[in-house]
Amino acid sequence: MDNLITLVNKIQRACTALGDHGEESALPTLWDSLPSIAVVGGQSSGKSSVLESVVGKDFLPRGSGIVTRRPLVLQLHKIQEGKEYAEFMHLPRKRFNDFAAVRKEISDETDRETGRSKAISTVPIHLSIFSPNVVNLTLIDLPGLTKVAVDGQPESIVQDIENMVRSYIEKPNCIILAISPANQDLATSDAIKISREVDPRGDRTFGVLTKIDLMDKGTDAVDILEGKSYKLRYPWIGVVNRSQADINKSVDMIAARRREHEYFKNSPEYGHLTDRMGSEYLGKVLSKHLETVIKSRIPGLQSLISKTISELEAELTRLGKPIANDAGGKLYTAMEISRAFDQIFKEHLDGVRPGGDKIYGVFDNQLPAGLKRLQFDKHLSMDNVRKLITEADGYQPHLIAPEQGYRRLIESCLVTIRGPAEAAVDAIHGILKELVQKSISETVELKQYPTLRVEVGNAAIQSLERMRDESRRATLQLVDMECCYLTVEFFRKLPQDAEKGGNPTHSIFDRYSDTYLRRIGSTVLSYVNMVCASLRHSIPKSVVYCQVREAKRSLLDYFFAELGKKEIKQLSSLLDEDPAVMQRRTNLAKRLELYRSAQSEIEMVAWDK
Repeated sequence: MDNLITLVNKIQRACTALGDHGEESALPTLWDSLPSIAVVGGQSSGKSSVLESVVGKDFLPRGSGIVTRRPLVLQLHKIQEGKEYAEFMHLPRKRFNDFAAVRKEISDETDRETGRSKAISTVPIHLSIFSPNVVNLTLIDLPGLTKVAVDGQPESIVQDIENMVRSYIEKPNCIILAISPANQDLATSDAIKISREVDPRGDRTFGVLTKIDLMDKGTDAVDILEGKSYKLRYPWIGVVNRSQADINKSVDMIAARRREHEYFKNSPEYGHLTDRMGSEYLGKVLSKHLETVIKSRIPGLQSLISKTISELEAELTRLGKPIANDAGGKLYTAMEISRAFDQIFKEHLDGVRPGGDKIYGVFDNQLPAGLKRLQFDKHLSMDNVRKLITEADGYQPHLIAPEQGYRRLIESCLVTIRGPAEAAVDAIHGILKELVQKSISETVELKQYPTLRVEVGNAAIQSLERMRDESRRATLQLVDMECCYLTVEFFRKLPQDAEKGGNPTHSIFDRYSDTYLRRIGSTVLSYVNMVCASLRHSIPKSVVYCQVREAKRSLLDYFFAELGKKEIKQLSSLLDEDPAVMQRRTNLAKRLELYRSAQSEIEMVAWDK
């Protein structure tokens, strides 16, 4: 069973090393889940003397006013033989065999944290004592409760100490060791008062009565020790500490324990309670009770640790990996993150993610609608046909068919197709830009590095603009090709068709008649509609080839080429992660290490079912 307390000791020390000592934090805390015993008492209640009696050593600072100004986590380790010694967590590998030096180090370490003022700090000091005269036990010595501030202390010191004490004892895993002097009215006991507030039924409070030997003659503490005056779940324990004269004479603690035992044994008032009185008995009772509580808490602790490990791992995954220090590592990180973005962009185009379907919408709806809105009939009105035909004839009217007139009419219609063609190119460009922005927002890794996010976005947009320009050139070339070379086969059929409805060769007097011009307009419209139908299929092919296909193939090629030329300083500026995120990742990684270590330690501990 002793290894249970040793387990908690290890985890507590690891918690403190990582800054987890139960304060409010954005990080999960393991400290609050660990069973512990907090020693609570007012100033001059004999709190320090009780602790020294349990340990069997004179090692705590003494003086007037508030002496304990930081929590002291006192871990007692029973050894079978050898010389007793002490170790501080903040001084690893240094053993203290002189307990006067221990007292001085507690004072010095307090001053290092709080300065030489009389302020208090919530950061605990960890002290381990190894001795054959102790039981395995962990106690947390808290500053003594006070009612007034003394010179050099802020007015808030009274409330600050109470808040600190309350922050420990209000936790359900905390066992309260309430120290009260017997020579004062129990109703005025600071320890009992604050313990009652957080543990009204006394289920986790142990009452310790000090200074029994200093009570006025004719009075005794039997009613309190028997639980009649103030009942707790666990029996009260009385102790008789060394007197100030004994302390001044450096009376041996072991001898003091024997005198304490003789006092209770020979006292007519307390003789019947001897077996459960004294500091030695107190240490054994607390050790056994702490073991029992730890054992009962282990399953819940394991569950909490497993749950927290999963949460920490999930958040670390969300925050991403830390940045490498060398140029190669930074380049690799930047490339991998950029490729992750590129892959998400491709998934949008390929239908794995939504958005790519809008491209087809341009070809199936916007482009046909744009071609329909061209209104070729206005270009081929009677007046316009007459105007272009006569202008094309010049001073000499055409002999058979107005070929130049035909060409001018067709070209004037086909050139208007450039508008819908360019609109299709721009629409696809807009959709691709939208998918780039969407892909950037969906690339979790880019959220870590604002500068890289901006650079990748700019590089992608610049590539899309180059592709748009090439697509516009190629698409407009398709329209220009139709303008510069007409499909001859279409016009070769005209004489044959004309034979069915009349002779195409008209006299010079009727070749500019409305019927004749109307037939020319109808022929041109048929040809232009044929070209529109062809371009409706070829324009999407050109746009996809020049924009969509190229975006999938080489969206970041230029960016990657430039990235490879950058020096480590430039790469570092790209990977300028928010310092707060970096610090949180570091803290989370340390906290995760703590929880994994605790999980491993708990699994290795064997206890009786």
